[in-house]
Amino acid sequence: MAGLEELFGQVAGRFYRVEPRRRARAYVRGLLAPLAGKNGWTLAEAAGDLTPDGMQRLLNAAAWDADGVRDDLRDYAVSHLGERDGVLIVDETGFLKKGCKSAGVQRQYSGTAGRIENCQVGVFCAYATTKGRTLIDRELYLPKSWITDRARCREAAVPEEIEFATKQVLARRMLARALNAGVPAAWATADEAYGGDSKFRSWLEDQRIGYVVAVPGNQTIPAVAGTSRADVLVAHAPDDAWKRRSCGDGAKGPRLFDWAVAELPAYPDTTPPGWGRWLLARRSLTRNSKGDYEIAYYLCCAPTGTTDEDLIRVAGARWAIEDCFQTAKTEVGLDHYQVRRYDAWYRHITLAMLAHTYLAITAVIAPKALATASSQSRWARSSVSWHT
Repeated sequence: MAGLEELFGQVAGRFYRVEPRRRARAYVRGLLAPLAGKNGWTLAEAAGDLTPDGMQRLLNAAAWDADGVRDDLRDYAVSHLGERDGVLIVDETGFLKKGCKSAGVQRQYSGTAGRIENCQVGVFCAYATTKGRTLIDRELYLPKSWITDRARCREAAVPEEIEFATKQVLARRMLARALNAGVPAAWATADEAYGGDSKFRSWLEDQRIGYVVAVPGNQTIPAVAGTSRADVLVAHAPDDAWKRRSCGDGAKGPRLFDWAVAELPAYPDTTPPGWGRWLLARRSLTRNSKGDYEIAYYLCCAPTGTTDEDLIRVAGARWAIEDCFQTAKTEVGLDHYQVRRYDAWYRHITLAMLAHTYLAITAVIAPKALATASSQSRWARSSVSWHT
């Protein structure tokens, strides 16, 4: 794992003593190993430890900078995946939990389960380009029921200065960190939980970053003759407005849908100069059990001259974070942790993101290395005479 050693060389300064640095390396190696479960016991056994005490101490007590590791893994990802028109993606995922002691846990909606469950919810930011995708930031959502119960917060090691923040605010914080750090990105995308928030969209416009964000069908849309709903406008789209396009490759090949784009009037007071607004609609190719096409709606804002293909590509990029969640949970134990403390959650999640980023970068580097080796082999075969 030469690439892993390179990555650990980049984050080594975030660990203030040799023991936690070595322990973190062993932790990440365990997350990358083919273990059935990746908790304190199994990771300790993989590292040759007799008890999980060392791994638990790494998450709960050792002195190291988890946010610094996050920054380093983000820079490492950008150095290998970075492109000027990269896409920043925000979304949330649930972590099912028992009991009521884990920081942020309560009965709340989990997209992972598709229903209300006892769980924690993490909000994440991913970075995607044509080269690959990976998770680059994370925030634990703390419901109001937690923030208003300071004794409960202290028991879970939630810092006193932490105040309530909506998921949309957490998403903005992560996007701001990425942009302030110089992550090359021309776009942001998110589902309707974020795209339906006007403050979230206005913030993106203030940052001068283009966006394609999902909105509900009843979203109010400005039109020439006043305002209307997104679903009403799309229902009146002429047949020739729909074009069949792929929004990117999936596990089974191109993801084909019918797409329609309508240019919207600019808001004189808020539309950035030289920018335009669009309503984008995505329609399924087949009808559902009720005989209807399933339609998704997106509000878009980007520089004038942006093509329909650009908007469709960015809309399709949102699935990258879903792929990251699935890979991180199944391959590197993103959701296998057994911690209750607020800081311990961030530490495990950060190390899992580090392991996930290693896999993402390896997927980019390995084909290049194979191609180079193949080219060198061909040169060797053509440059010498072999005895036969």
